[in-house]
Amino acid sequence: MKAFLMYRDRDFEFRGRFSPTGWYGHGRPFPEVDAALPPHAGDLIQDLALDTLFSAMARGDPFLYAIAKQAVIHSLTDPGAIQYRQDILQDCLAHPDVVREMYHLAAEAIIRESKVFRSTYSATSILSSAVDSMQVLVEMLKRLRAIAVRHGDRFRSMGFRRFFDMLKGELDDGYFATIAEHLHRLKFGSGELISAQLGKGNKGINYVLRKPYPDTRSWLDRILGKGPPAYSYEVPPRDEAGAQALGQLASRGANSVANALAQSADHVVNFFHMLLAELGFYVGCLNLYEQLAVKGEPTCIPTPLDMNASRFSAEGLYDVCLALRTQGRVVGNTVAADHKELVIITGANQGGKSTFLRSIGLAQLMMQCGMFVPAVRLAANVCNGVFTHFKREEDVSMQGGKFDEELSRMSNLLDSLQPRALMLFNESFASTNEREGAEIARQIVRALLVARVKIFYVTHMYDLADGFRRQNREDTLFLRAERWPDGRRTFRLIEGEPLATSYGLDLYREVFRDERTGGGLD
Repeated sequence: MKAFLMYRDRDFEFRGRFSPTGWYGHGRPFPEVDAALPPHAGDLIQDLALDTLFSAMARGDPFLYAIAKQAVIHSLTDPGAIQYRQDILQDCLAHPDVVREMYHLAAEAIIRESKVFRSTYSATSILSSAVDSMQVLVEMLKRLRAIAVRHGDRFRSMGFRRFFDMLKGELDDGYFATIAEHLHRLKFGSGELISAQLGKGNKGINYVLRKPYPDTRSWLDRILGKGPPAYSYEVPPRDEAGAQALGQLASRGANSVANALAQSADHVVNFFHMLLAELGFYVGCLNLYEQLAVKGEPTCIPTPLDMNASRFSAEGLYDVCLALRTQGRVVGNTVAADHKELVIITGANQGGKSTFLRSIGLAQLMMQCGMFVPAVRLAANVCNGVFTHFKREEDVSMQGGKFDEELSRMSNLLDSLQPRALMLFNESFASTNEREGAEIARQIVRALLVARVKIFYVTHMYDLADGFRRQNREDTLFLRAERWPDGRRTFRLIEGEPLATSYGLDLYREVFRDERTGGGLD
């Protein structure tokens, strides 16, 4: 059985496993998930504050945290695959209670099955444990099918329709009746029927567990009548060696059946693990959606476009992580960057440039993993990964200066960058003098554009920004942080050519105010 709720034709390859008895600590749950992330994932998480997003999706659940991390970082590049998830997500948003009920049912199935007593002493003990496991799992499958019967017709997405049709078609009443009959027989209430052949030295070989002969006699004949003629031997109660030999015979006969039933139980358990992981992604989306709805922040289902379309247009785009951390509403931006390969963002200090840059990266990642995005409207082409190069403050872990560290990080990123990737620069190479930093940045940007990498670049280096302005490239867009004449910031980005000033004096006046007049210093 397959759920197919994350991909049309394959399972969600979650690098972790739900454990009902042992959780990893929050923040670094499931180390195998971290090990499977791409090399640039650490910088991406730090620069875009993705921990805030994962925590909002998890709501304190380390398993959901790990699911969110893997799903968001390992984004999709096929618009059709993204739309497949989006359709399922819209069903989840329409019927959140049903989705959560299935998620908790899958978790309950795993927990209850894990509590079944297990023994590997012999094939018969393995078989007994497998029978107990299957009885628990069959009960949970019945409950899952009941959900499909009650609510399946309310879902519209291809993924959920196929999933519910599978449950209703494959797990019908006849199937459960057959399973119950087999499990009842495997408890051997009337003993085991085993056939064998004689081998060399008259040793038994080819032991096979047989289906018992049906007893068609009436109940009176079964009580008063004689059984069929047979040679029999009854082991004395104190014959320990005989009892041991009899147990070995039973184990040989039950060996193949025990292995088959144990594998069947493992298959059903794996189905519930996969169902839990795939539904876990959508439960995380529901958690995030509800928190944003309470704050009144808009969300939309974006339009993913082909990688070669070179599109990015949005209305009301905001930084979802900032919205989750602040009490009030955050400012959204409208951007029209269709057919633009380079977007240079300049303007006043503390004007919202870095926040806007993070909103670009977050929206791209959320779109490409099939989520809604923090905007009123968004249409963008998919890209081969999102990469970030943000300025860093000096710390004791640095092996060299800030400029050396920036160059080293850039060198490592070049090993992973592919054509049609999205690269976000935030004040990169500003740790040296402007002439040198601008020249290095200019050469890197030119090389990346030749390699067909889309770039959003926040910079205070006028030499860099104005140099690209003078080239009059049709594929370049210039945005500027809006500033009113009185120095106030709107935290919105508008189209505008770079200016030679970042209005640092505004900040000086804000910090050092005239104590006598309350006004800014001249």
